[in-house]
Amino acid sequence: MLHLGRAKLVFNVQKAPVSLCSLYSSFSTLPQFVPRCALATVANSHQDIMSNSYQDLFEYTSGNWVYNNALRHKERRLVFNVDALCRLAAESVNQSPANVVNVSKLAEGGFNRTLLITLRDGFKMVARIPYPVTAPKFYAVASEVATLDSCVLCDQEVISVIRQLTQLESAMMSLSFPAGGSLYFTKDLEKTAKGLGIPLEDDRFCIGPDTRLPLWYGKRSRLDVNRGPYPSAEAALVAGARKELAYLKQFDQPLMPFRRERRAGYQYQEQSPSAHIKNLNLYLRLAASLVPRDPTLSRFCIRHPDLQQSNIIRLQNYDDPVSQSMTVPSLPEDFDQLDEVNRIRAEVVYRDRLVHYHYVKSMEERNKLHYAAFTDRLFLHAGSPWEGETFELKLALIQATENWTALSGGGMPCPVEFDAEEVCETKNLNEVQATADNVFAMLQNIVGLGEDGWVSTEDYEDAVAFFRRAKEEGLAGANAHWPWDDMDEEEYV
Repeated sequence: MLHLGRAKLVFNVQKAPVSLCSLYSSFSTLPQFVPRCALATVANSHQDIMSNSYQDLFEYTSGNWVYNNALRHKERRLVFNVDALCRLAAESVNQSPANVVNVSKLAEGGFNRTLLITLRDGFKMVARIPYPVTAPKFYAVASEVATLDSCVLCDQEVISVIRQLTQLESAMMSLSFPAGGSLYFTKDLEKTAKGLGIPLEDDRFCIGPDTRLPLWYGKRSRLDVNRGPYPSAEAALVAGARKELAYLKQFDQPLMPFRRERRAGYQYQEQSPSAHIKNLNLYLRLAASLVPRDPTLSRFCIRHPDLQQSNIIRLQNYDDPVSQSMTVPSLPEDFDQLDEVNRIRAEVVYRDRLVHYHYVKSMEERNKLHYAAFTDRLFLHAGSPWEGETFELKLALIQATENWTALSGGGMPCPVEFDAEEVCETKNLNEVQATADNVFAMLQNIVGLGEDGWVSTEDYEDAVAFFRRAKEEGLAGANAHWPWDDMDEEEYV
């Protein structure tokens, strides 16, 4: 039980990371932080190129990061030829570059910067420029352009968006494709990978390499591995795990867990990749049995691959027991009596549960095909980049063995077994790390931090001061692993 306003933490101290217990013991001495600006990814204002420097178009200006701020800005800084962009934009609609009267920053997301280009006659167009860190640059942009040409998502209130989204997903998933991967304009893919695409009935489009970031992250982009198109469901299921095995074979080195809030659970010791390699191979033994016998569940269809808060809204609340039980969410009965910090936490928990509940219920009602196939956690963990931890993959493997009959359809023994001691150790570690995750998320939410420590420009200085004081008063024994300090990320990519 957590009572944040009074800094009271009640749980088995022996199971909790000592550093986080220490943080909570001093939490009541910290000033309450109320963000002045809600999390957003839209730039502050449009910049008129006739009266402002081009510099604003090159830099990320929508916010800052509490940790590794300089690195995050460097990853997103891109100097480009604005005049050449204006010329290409004008030529695309058969106009002269002299007719471009304004280029303004429209929005900045996780992977791209979008600019609004205005012509003299009032016509407007949007240009998207990927950040230097975006990978795979050509494939990701080309695939998304083609996909957006065939479907557009709308953005309204939360429940309305969810219902519309599941209805749209149902319509999209009713279409079958000859292979797995990502969708491209045939003319675009032919420029860089001639002959690789699998053509569709509408020959303007084709299926090409899979653009999911884990397949291309960091040095993985240099690996010679299969990224699609995939001829079968099994080929798609194993590609991510085989990619990661290839990476670990070439870059095999122990790592401290990337998520510093979890390091106490490992006694601040580096972790060998050998356990993850073992678990990846166990996954590959299972993979063929995970292909549904029902052919309607193993065919290729289209689905938005990145339904995150920065795009629409985070839909899946995997690790919350209330969400997993599909209990109708509600605010605490004493919500009106809670102090401000506890109300913030209660609202965040309620929102996540509400979204998960309505997404799953709406999916069950409107998209029975997707609902029946909604078991992708094991697949996701097997394809994720290894960052010093393997317990999430191992836990998903254990859960697969425990639910093998339902998962595989029965009729065959599970090819993987875990002894009772392994299961107990993994589940105990999961409890420890769930506590660390909850404390970390709670503090991030109080300050209004987004992914990777993102915070609005207006709240940046206050957020940095908040975590500086929290560090001084709460983690004297583990300052080298403070989650909100800058860190060297090179060895993780």
